Amino acid sequence: MASTAAGKQRIPKVAKVKNKAPAEVQITAEQLLREAKERELELLPPPPKQKITDKDELNDYKLKKRKGFEDNIRKNRTVISNWIKYAQWEESLQEIQRARSIYERALDVDHRNITLWLKYAEMEMKSRQVNHARNIWDRAITILPRVNQFWYKYTYMEEMLGNVPGCRQVFERWMEWEPEEQAWHSYINFELRYKEVDKARTIYERFVIVHPEVKNWIKYARFEERHGYVALSRKVYERAGEFFGEEHVDENLFVAFARFEETQKEFERVRVIYKYALDRIPKHQAQELFKNYTMFEKKFGDRRGIEDVIVSKRRFQYEEEVKANPHNYDAWFDYLRLVESDADADTVREVYERAIANVPPIQEKRHWRRYIYLWINYALYEELETKDPERTRQVYQACLELIPHKKFTFAKIWLLFAQFEVRQKNLPGARKIMGTGIGKCPKNKLLKGYIELELQLREFDRCRKLYEKYLEFSPENCTTWIKFAELETILGDVERARAIFELAISQPRLDMPEVLWKSYVDFEIEQEEFENTRNLYKRLLQRTQHVKVWISYAKFELSVDGPDRLQRCRQTYEEANRSMRSCEEKEERLMLLESWRDFEKEFGSDGTMERVRKLLPEKVKKRRKLTAEDGSDAGWEEYYDYIFPEDAANQPNLKLLAMAKMWKRQQAKDDDGEKEEEEEGGSSSSSSSTAEEREPPPPEDQPEKKTETEQTYDDRDDAGSSSSSDDDDDKKKRSSEDDKD
Repeated sequence: MASTAAGKQRIPKVAKVKNKAPAEVQITAEQLLREAKERELELLPPPPKQKITDKDELNDYKLKKRKGFEDNIRKNRTVISNWIKYAQWEESLQEIQRARSIYERALDVDHRNITLWLKYAEMEMKSRQVNHARNIWDRAITILPRVNQFWYKYTYMEEMLGNVPGCRQVFERWMEWEPEEQAWHSYINFELRYKEVDKARTIYERFVIVHPEVKNWIKYARFEERHGYVALSRKVYERAGEFFGEEHVDENLFVAFARFEETQKEFERVRVIYKYALDRIPKHQAQELFKNYTMFEKKFGDRRGIEDVIVSKRRFQYEEEVKANPHNYDAWFDYLRLVESDADADTVREVYERAIANVPPIQEKRHWRRYIYLWINYALYEELETKDPERTRQVYQACLELIPHKKFTFAKIWLLFAQFEVRQKNLPGARKIMGTGIGKCPKNKLLKGYIELELQLREFDRCRKLYEKYLEFSPENCTTWIKFAELETILGDVERARAIFELAISQPRLDMPEVLWKSYVDFEIEQEEFENTRNLYKRLLQRTQHVKVWISYAKFELSVDGPDRLQRCRQTYEEANRSMRSCEEKEERLMLLESWRDFEKEFGSDGTMERVRKLLPEKVKKRRKLTAEDGSDAGWEEYYDYIFPEDAANQPNLKLLAMAKMWKRQQAKDDDGEKEEEEEGGSSSSSSSTAEEREPPPPEDQPEKKTETEQTYDDRDDAGSSSSSDDDDDKKKRSSEDDKD
């Protein structure tokens, strides 16, 4: 029934809020809390003070409090704060035995609680129970030896009591556990407070072994320095350097050592320390070292010393680069340049040997191009700086033995080696070197260098033999033929030079034949053999009809002094014009006529000038159909073409062009009348607009160019010139006209 009644119990309805607009005054939770704090609504009044007047009331109070503490402990024994509050309350009543008993009970519950031990020992010390306190500290450090707070408190208590041997004994027990660095420093400071420097030194010896760090060695050395033991301090620094070795060396140790020596005015020692450190510490780990070294040199060194610092810094930078990538030859070049400017010859040789030992792994010339300059610089250094020709010769020989001549070679090495032998006045050796190079790997540059060497020595017979060998090796090289002929010309043997030119132009294959022919022509002109020159031009024109050859021939005839030079030049132009009528390159033909026109303008008469002007072509615009690579239609392209008046095939087209011009002028006159007719009737306007579309007015800024209408007539004439009477052709012609319009 009760459940039924509860089920039938009605839930009160919540009143619906009709006005959901925000209130004018908004109250936040923060404001409510602030008001509550200001009014102190939640503060309860303090309980009334109870005054105890007699012993019975005190006993009742104690019993009540103890019962409450015991109840709390009984509820949860692991809450150490209840135990501590209970013991402190008993301590406040001077009930030491009861407090001690409570602490012991608490330690049975949790003997690893640090706070419990500290409170227990502090209570005993406050009550001046020294032996009890010692007993508690001994128990604490035995159970929890890694809690440094117990050791600090214990040693502090013994020292405050004046028990120095007991305090030292506690420290010794502590040091057996090898604690942290601060514990050792506390022990050392304890000994120093009682002037026991030797014992402090012994502790430092043990300390740097247990904690072998650079800063601890520095502290040890500064301890010796602070107490006036300079030699021992220096010895500590030296021992530290030996202890860490080169693998685990640190820049801070050397900085501190250098500063120590600086305070002792041992500047040479400081410099040696810095240099020793810089030779063994990587560059990225020696920034502070460089900084201090620079500051030291600025204070106590000269300009040379400061430069040494900078050079050392750069040297370390290059060392890091070449260690990271031994085949970075640019880094080697920079490194060698730096070393050559500062170091002695043995150091430079050592760096060069290290550099040339990094042979490119692939036998391809592009990988050797930078590497070979290491050998060249090495040889030049030995020759120019150390003045050691024998060692220079060994460098060149070693380089030539290293290069794989069967795959590729470097002509510059052979040439430099030969030039070195020439400077040493060893001509047979130089010739032997060049002969060996040409025999192993003949190259154009090598042969040219050998010829230049013999020319400088004025050995012309040897030069002739070398040119012959060169031409046997490379008969298509026009430059060699020209140089050989020039040599014979200089020597005065004109017939021999002419024979060389004849041999050259008779070669089946040449790399620059136009240069060779031009040189031959210039040679004959220089010798004033004009008939030979004319024959040469004629022979050349039999091989090629290039317009530049004709123009050069005409200018040659003009340059030859004689009464008929103008006539010869004009005949040459006429002959060239006749021969180039069949030339497909109309631009070249136009170039010839323009050159002829310039000649006539300067030397000819009005008649000859008019004659040439009539030969000049007319520039017309045409269209042609383009075809893509796949054969599809790519549209139309406009281009310019030249129509020469003397070309017989183009005469009908020119007549049609003239007729088209007349028709165009007639159309221009009829334009005004057609416009009036357009206003009167629609039919006449449509025909007039069609005529206007088919014939646009010509452009005013280009009067010489042909319009599209003229070109249309040209194309119409081309399409209908073959058969004008055929009906099918007429239909094709009309359809092509419609397409073009």
